[in-house]
Amino acid sequence: MACSPQPEASTTPASNDTTTATSAETDASGTEAAELRLGVFPNVTHTAGLVGIHEGTFQKSLGGTALKVSHFANGSQINEAFAAGALDAAYVGPGPAMNAFMQGVPLKIYAGAAKAGAVLVAREGSDVEDVPGLSGAAVAVPTRGSTQDISLRHLLHENGLAATDEGGDVTIVPINPADMPAAFSTGQVEAALVQEPWGVVLENQGGKLIVDERGIWADGDYTTTVLVVSTEYAEQHPEALRGLLAGHLKAVNLVTEQPDVTVKAVADQIEEMTDKRPADDELEAALARTDVSWDINLDSMGEYAALNEEAGFARQSPDLNELVDLSVIKELAGE
Repeated sequence: MACSPQPEASTTPASNDTTTATSAETDASGTEAAELRLGVFPNVTHTAGLVGIHEGTFQKSLGGTALKVSHFANGSQINEAFAAGALDAAYVGPGPAMNAFMQGVPLKIYAGAAKAGAVLVAREGSDVEDVPGLSGAAVAVPTRGSTQDISLRHLLHENGLAATDEGGDVTIVPINPADMPAAFSTGQVEAALVQEPWGVVLENQGGKLIVDERGIWADGDYTTTVLVVSTEYAEQHPEALRGLLAGHLKAVNLVTEQPDVTVKAVADQIEEMTDKRPADDELEAALARTDVSWDINLDSMGEYAALNEEAGFARQSPDLNELVDLSVIKELAGE
């Protein structure tokens, strides 16, 4: 699948938008939220969001609050949109979420969305056969400070290597995932640590799988996507927050229970965002590497935070008790 670059935050109403819901969500003061602006990427690690949009689980749970969806290519764009007041909620990696929080952007993580779902792939013709072989190489990640950037640094450190900005010899190159197949073709980079389905796409064009999703970190039990919400929006519209999380939980359960519906929903959404449709077998392989879950591995989040600080993306690690609040999603899930 050759996918075109994703639009850099083109705002589009969700295909299931409606303002005729039978029961409107209202906040504590009785004022209904007019809309909820949600950001999402065309990635398999955002499957819960893509399925929730496609299947209408968000809109049904939001009631009369209209869902408006914006498409983004990476976490840096998400953070810029939050800082500009252009988003209320988004699916994003924990790395960018931490960075935004530490930079004073008022947001909070209210649920996990995916674990694992990222791989390290070397381009066809590369001499790289394992992580130590990355010495002296250029390696692509979606953006600086992304969850994949932090994961790559973790792998490098485990193997006695470091990025050039840490005094080592591995050059980390930020490239939007949809542009990575072209970067492989031109030899711009030797390898990429990227979320799915782009890992499968790179393999299908001749790339070599160097580290699978289990080998990236903690045998696959590491959070790669979270659902963040503006704290101002959450405080002003608690029922809309609850509706968003209810729709998210329904989407997560649907992914588990209806794999065929999931594949079609993700394919339709990626096609809408990129004008290219991934093959079903590519999505099935990508989903097999991804654990779509509302839970969060706080231990891996703590490790992310430490590496984030070490790499200079943040002056200090965030207090996860202030950044993460799973109380509502746990209540909805009956835990």
